[in-house]
Amino acid sequence: QVQLVESGGGLVRAGGSLRLSCAASVSIFSIDAMGWFRQAPGKQRALVAAITSGGSINYADFVKGRFTISRDFAKNTVYLQMNSLKPADTAVYYCSADNKSLRYWGQGTQVTVSS
Repeated sequence: QVQLVESGGGLVRAGGSLRLSCAASVSIFSIDAMGWFRQAPGKQRALVAAITSGGSINYADFVKGRFTISRDFAKNTVYLQMNSLKPADTAVYYCSADNKSLRYWGQGTQVTVSS
């Protein structure tokens, strides 16, 4: 069982930045992959960024060059640095952890970007 707790969401103006954090209840060394997804009203949940245990990183095209995923093993935390935010980035952002063929989700954190 992996528990994930996100934080860092909020309201920001277009062009601004936010950093999301996802704290895991277990050592992230033991997690196969961690990621960030987002879901806007009326839309499906979509992958934003992911990082594997080996350090491979994947970004959705719509965030490349603006968002950065990183991790801190000492804190068992994964981050999503979001720069140059756009109103289209408004969504609930969810942290995920893939471990032993199971996917775990955090509770989500709201990000709202005003124009």
